[in-house]
Amino acid sequence: MRLTPSIVNEKVDQAVALLEEFEIDAWLTFVRETTEAGDPVLPLILGQNLTWQSALIVTRSGDRIAIVGKYEDDAVKSTGAWNEVVPYVKGIRQPLLETLTRLAPQTIAVNYSLDDVKSDGLTHGMFLLLNEHLAETVYGGRLVPADRIIRALRSRKTPSELERIRKAIAVTQQIFGEVSEFAQPGRTEMEIAEFMRGRAAGCGAQTAWDANQCPIVTTGPDSMIGHGYPSAELSIHPGRIFHLDFGVMLDDYCADLQRAWYVPAEGETAPPDDVQRAFDTVVKAIHSAADALKPGVQGWRIDEIARTVVTDAGYPEYQHATGHHVGRAAHDGGGVLGPKWERYGRTPFYKIEPGNVLTLELGIENTGGRGYIGLEEMVLVTDTGCEFISTPQTILPMLEY
Repeated sequence: MRLTPSIVNEKVDQAVALLEEFEIDAWLTFVRETTEAGDPVLPLILGQNLTWQSALIVTRSGDRIAIVGKYEDDAVKSTGAWNEVVPYVKGIRQPLLETLTRLAPQTIAVNYSLDDVKSDGLTHGMFLLLNEHLAETVYGGRLVPADRIIRALRSRKTPSELERIRKAIAVTQQIFGEVSEFAQPGRTEMEIAEFMRGRAAGCGAQTAWDANQCPIVTTGPDSMIGHGYPSAELSIHPGRIFHLDFGVMLDDYCADLQRAWYVPAEGETAPPDDVQRAFDTVVKAIHSAADALKPGVQGWRIDEIARTVVTDAGYPEYQHATGHHVGRAAHDGGGVLGPKWERYGRTPFYKIEPGNVLTLELGIENTGGRGYIGLEEMVLVTDTGCEFISTPQTILPMLEY
């Protein structure tokens, strides 16, 4: 969980600026026993776990105060991000109230959200406990959601974060190149997955999500599509599509990409027309979305552009969002480039901002019974548009064997 102090300091500094931007006086992260019930924001602002009730307070005037149980205070000081560390022994209530009285905030943001899971780290029990601590004070009535702060903190990447993401992308793309040589007809999905996990470990990386489902491997129409498991029975087969959804986590930051190949049957020198047409449609949809992606645009509009390319080509619409944030997690919270479905709550309405790192991903299932064909790229939002930070796949290669 521990990040290097430089990134923790960058993110806490960023939090101070965000409080000023959103005109919120203080931000309170309230946690305990975080190895079992950790707040998703904790790795960004502390980079270590906490045992006892702990209050991490950042103010718009620049205060960085950590109230933690004795014997964790030195570890918190070691991050360099917290300029006041207050250890307690018997209970947190008194030092917490003394600190709030001294700061006198009119608004206190706490970590809950109806829509964004990465901003929803305050458990219901801890919320009730916090209100007990604040009973008979004015501060219980000053609590507001911190989702705007956390969403921006996670999604506006710092230079150090971007450097790590680029390295994770480079390793992921390297492994795609290696697996294209390892993959042969008869190799099972499980063999492919084990090879890729082994190559990630050999590069000093982990899988970007649960290893049982990373990579996602599809070899034909019987494979699990989406968040499925590689099969020990299904294998690469001539006349079908070989598709991977994979990413590594390197130095705590992730990549998330998809690639596809066509496995030629005997005598085939090019993919069949229906496969090539589906692939070209996917590429066109992704690049149309990228052309429209810029600060200030709501995510659903980008999704609508990509989705329209697919449906105008005569294919059914895909059953998921066109993109999501990537950072410390493959699904890094914040908004989505998604349709206005109940499933996504208000997240498709969040506006795109400079510094966002997003995927552009979609696929087509009906390829004449040859399997799923999908692509996923990663882009960085700039001040005027976006740039690809993965190397986009624009040609459907024939798997050589």
